[in-house]
Amino acid sequence: MKLLEAMKERILIGDGAMGTLLYSYGVDRCFEELCLTHPDQVLNVHRAYIEAGADVIQTNTYGANYIKLARYGLEDKVKQINEAAVQLARKAAGDEAFVVGTIGGIHGTQSLLGSKEEIKRSFREQLYCLLMEKVDGILLETYYDLDELIMVLDIAREITDIPIIANVSMHEAGTLENGMPLAKALQELEKHGADVVGINCRLGPYHMVRSLEEVPLLDHAFLAAYPNASLPAYSEGKLEYVNHPDYFRKCAQDFRDEGVRLIGGCCGTTPEHIRALAEGVRGVTPLAEKQVEEKPHPVAIREKRSKKEKPLHEIAKKRHSVIVELDAPKHLHTEEFLDGVRALKASGVDAVTLADNSLASPRICNAAMATLVRQECDMRPLVHLTCRDRNLIGLQSHLMGLHTLGMHDILAITGDPTKIGDFPGATSVFDVTSFELIKLIKQFNEGTSFSGKSLKKSTNFSVAAAFNPNVKNMEQAVKRLERKISFGADYFLTQPVYSKETIIELANATKHIEAPIYIGIMPLTSSRNAEFLHNEVPGIKLTDDVRDRMASARGDKDKSIEIGIDISKDLLDTALEYFKGIYLITPFMRYDVSVKLVEYINSRLNNDLKGVHAGDIQHT
Repeated sequence: MKLLEAMKERILIGDGAMGTLLYSYGVDRCFEELCLTHPDQVLNVHRAYIEAGADVIQTNTYGANYIKLARYGLEDKVKQINEAAVQLARKAAGDEAFVVGTIGGIHGTQSLLGSKEEIKRSFREQLYCLLMEKVDGILLETYYDLDELIMVLDIAREITDIPIIANVSMHEAGTLENGMPLAKALQELEKHGADVVGINCRLGPYHMVRSLEEVPLLDHAFLAAYPNASLPAYSEGKLEYVNHPDYFRKCAQDFRDEGVRLIGGCCGTTPEHIRALAEGVRGVTPLAEKQVEEKPHPVAIREKRSKKEKPLHEIAKKRHSVIVELDAPKHLHTEEFLDGVRALKASGVDAVTLADNSLASPRICNAAMATLVRQECDMRPLVHLTCRDRNLIGLQSHLMGLHTLGMHDILAITGDPTKIGDFPGATSVFDVTSFELIKLIKQFNEGTSFSGKSLKKSTNFSVAAAFNPNVKNMEQAVKRLERKISFGADYFLTQPVYSKETIIELANATKHIEAPIYIGIMPLTSSRNAEFLHNEVPGIKLTDDVRDRMASARGDKDKSIEIGIDISKDLLDTALEYFKGIYLITPFMRYDVSVKLVEYINSRLNNDLKGVHAGDIQHT
């Protein structure tokens, strides 16, 4: 009897976690490699699950693809590992169980692990290896990204007609991370040819059963569920699953009542959990009919941005715009900072930007200072947000906080490495990249959190991204810029530029880009400052002419400032000719220098405007 024929007649029991059991044996390495190095251990796990009552076992190939094996230097062993894995499962199963070839998802919380084309190539290679070994079916499991799952499902369905089980994973009960209800997602998988659709990982039985309550029986696909043992506990540096297997015996009937035909286990489950599931549905017939009461899913309220405050990227598309960076203090004396903001406001800048612990040195929280900037100075803040200091939980909490405080302008950046700061031993987080942070912020604008849960309100962030034009290959740098646009970036702020030629080259390379670009200009204050930036700060290079001009005033503080301002004015002349956005970076709290440059910009623009009017009059 074949797999789907058996599922028509009865509820089948899947196996449990492979990694959990191997880890309990003291194995802490690439589990898939054990198919080659320690085959007996893998074989024993398969046999333990079959003895516990599993009708369907999966090959030890969850991460046996090129992309994931490359992390262990095993990318050239894709064929050998997958072949050995099927052979071991076959040896254990005999005529007692079906063998399905497992292929795990690539995109999890790190959605940039592989491009679409890389995932397709990697998937095809692994799929062919499994099919050559004559598996009874294919199990696609732990896919948080529905688009990725549909992409590989389409490939598999085109290549083979054997049964395909497609399981999604959820952060929140009943909702995928893209905000789609589970029922709709499973219906989509059915349309794309999956024979069995379901859920696995992340959630325990309770939340999986609750999620399935809104899922009707499908016309052309059976339902599956592979819950985790429980929520993990953290003990002595290890994650442990403490759920007693007897609980699974009670839950087995609940899964049956929701129409599930294939029940197994995921993280934390053992042969005892599988034995309990088998006992829980012994002699029970599958559900034939099911009534589902559709529950309304919350829709985020879309709030409009104040008409008085247009997004910066819209401003920079219509007229010249100037923003100035003023770092939050490293101490608790804030008066000088606020005096600087007031001076910049009086000069007419569009916004004051606040770095997020620039150069990896602790400063007053920029969200707190941004609140003071708005409340005490009536000035618009542009808040920088790094991937370095906050995990995925903290980033989302911070975004909700910024929205609640009325902050709508964000610069999403990676952040300077901790090794260059005051605490080089501090840990960098980097749960997400700057690309993913941009995407997350735009997802908030749709009223959806990373997990897919409704925020009940949508944010209205305008998202800036960083761009470094001080590179040897401008074409490659622009491709990176274009990729950030594809993730949702609205406009860009560049690293400080000290070359007119670089500004012109950037203008020519980005003629096709509609997103505004603010050219970064940071006045030099001394020859030592110039040499430090040129030789020690990544992403900044000065021309020989600039360094020579600063060196000519070595030892004369006032003269150095004067030359630094003159150099900035020369650069501004070129920047204003080619770009509408100017991003002034205040050096060492010398906001008086930034004010002088803003005044210079205003005079230049006013003179240009007078010239236009004079030309109009003469032409008339």
